[in-house]
Amino acid sequence: MTLRKRLALRYGLIVGACLLLLGGLVEHEFITEPRERKALGIPELPETLWIEYAEVFFYGMIPLVLTGGWWLMRRTLAPIGKLAEAVEQIHAGNLRQSLPRSAEGDEVDRLAEVFNCMSVRLDESIQQMRHFTLHASHELKTPLTIMRIQLEAMLQEDKTLSPEQLEWLECELGEVQRLTKIVDALTLLSKADTGLVNLDRKLVRLEELLLESFEDAQILGEPSGVQIILDEHEDSEVLGDRDRLRQLLLNLTDNAIKYNRPGGQVTMALRERDGMAEIEITNTGEGIPPALQSRVFERFMRGDEARSRAIEGCGLGLPICRWIVQAHDGTIQLSSEPGRTTVTVRLPLAKEEG
Repeated sequence: MTLRKRLALRYGLIVGACLLLLGGLVEHEFITEPRERKALGIPELPETLWIEYAEVFFYGMIPLVLTGGWWLMRRTLAPIGKLAEAVEQIHAGNLRQSLPRSAEGDEVDRLAEVFNCMSVRLDESIQQMRHFTLHASHELKTPLTIMRIQLEAMLQEDKTLSPEQLEWLECELGEVQRLTKIVDALTLLSKADTGLVNLDRKLVRLEELLLESFEDAQILGEPSGVQIILDEHEDSEVLGDRDRLRQLLLNLTDNAIKYNRPGGQVTMALRERDGMAEIEITNTGEGIPPALQSRVFERFMRGDEARSRAIEGCGLGLPICRWIVQAHDGTIQLSSEPGRTTVTVRLPLAKEEG
């Protein structure tokens, strides 16, 4: 219960009690007492009657004063409610948005000013972290590229290496490639945060992308025996970046295969619903605990299953998927239960976009 409601309830109880006491006083002074005086034959003096009227008027003012106080209290606390609503709308993307101030110079106005100053400092800190991540990932690309080229050259040209040395070099090359993927993902997300990624929006047939992703998924699922099933797929068109949408489907199908059980199934579907193109990718893995389902789109978020099974990845695939979907004015949702996990992507159809 909010502070305003608690105060209003307490004011209401006090006003109600005052009204009950006032009703008892009126009943005693103007009904019960005159009846007793009349029964005993005692006359009512005019001065006494005026005193009784004055007492009733005085006590009658108490509920009115409390009601006026309640109204003033609500007006005084109204800026706090507006401030709370404005604070709820703040996120990492609009920290520079100023909160409304009451212009009264009171504590609420000062609180809004403090919140605005704090938001500016937070925005500066977040921008510094984003720029640091962008520059750091950019600087890491060159040495990783050199290491990869040198390792690949050694594997191809040096014929004097022993099997143990070859295995060691292949392992090192795999780690370098894994680090390169992490750096590329960080670079993409950092550029997206700072607005440096431009989408090449064109008319895209999602059915074609789904069929391409279906063929890729069949290749990815062969080593673990995962069966890829293509369900209904309507010929839907959206306005978007074809490469990014293909990356979205590849990330989702790759996750569905990696977090599946050996010999499981992955089902892909595309349909139109309520002016949106709806893509569903379902797997038959162990599922995600309910406590983690709301956090799967956070960066570097990985469940216990991924760590225990040493599944390759760094927890950046789903955040990239969320950014791609949001950049296309769509939504992405995940629902999971034991034996079934479904990711649903909804994108505006091209005809609706136009």
